[in-house]
Amino acid sequence: MTSQTQGIQHLLSAEKRAAEKVAEARRRKANRLKQAKREADTEIQAYKEERERLYKDHEARVLGSKGDMESRIEANTRQKIQELNMNVKKNKEQALSKLLGIVLDIKPELHENLRL
Repeated sequence: MTSQTQGIQHLLSAEKRAAEKVAEARRRKANRLKQAKREADTEIQAYKEERERLYKDHEARVLGSKGDMESRIEANTRQKIQELNMNVKKNKEQALSKLLGIVLDIKPELHENLRL
């Protein structure tokens, strides 16, 4: 009977050691997972910062050229307005004289439907 009791005690202690080993393995696994998560978060943050920097560089290049294009369009528009104003000044008298000639030169005629 004592050997049986010793065998049971031996099995219980072996089971206890096995449970401790399993618990320790679970703790190590949990610690590894936490560490892996921290490392992944660090890598994600670094990648995010790099992509943000690249986006800002690209945005600066695009907006810089957009600003240049806007200034060129504005200068071109000013030049065209100036040309139009010069043409108006140059042709104003001639246009007014033609318009007045048409308005003041009245030739009374009967409408074609009234002619017999």
